[in-house]
Amino acid sequence: MYIAAFIYRPGSFDDEFRRLTASIDAVAASLPGFVGMESWRSTDGLMFNASYYWRDEATLRAFAAHPKHLDAKRRFRKWYDGYHVVVSKVERAYGDGSFQHLVPDSRRERID
Repeated sequence: MYIAAFIYRPGSFDDEFRRLTASIDAVAASLPGFVGMESWRSTDGLMFNASYYWRDEATLRAFAAHPKHLDAKRRFRKWYDGYHVVVSKVERAYGDGSFQHLVPDSRRERID
């Protein structure tokens, strides 16, 4: 499993941004290796993190190469004041079992 964390400082979002974001999320969800997405905001509200979870690297690469994603990357300065992407391969995950997460508990279930 892979996680692509898109960490960004928002700028000015408009209707065009919202439409493009919705279409990119739809592309991600349409790919067979897409597991899910979660997002977080820093406590000061200045930074956001949208983490996309992928079953395999091939699907992550397919998403990264999709024309709608590439279009958004070309135009990022219009909507963001900066960004940073972290791609991670999940080695293990665990917790106390009190809630489910997109990444299963590796002590109970195998992670690919």
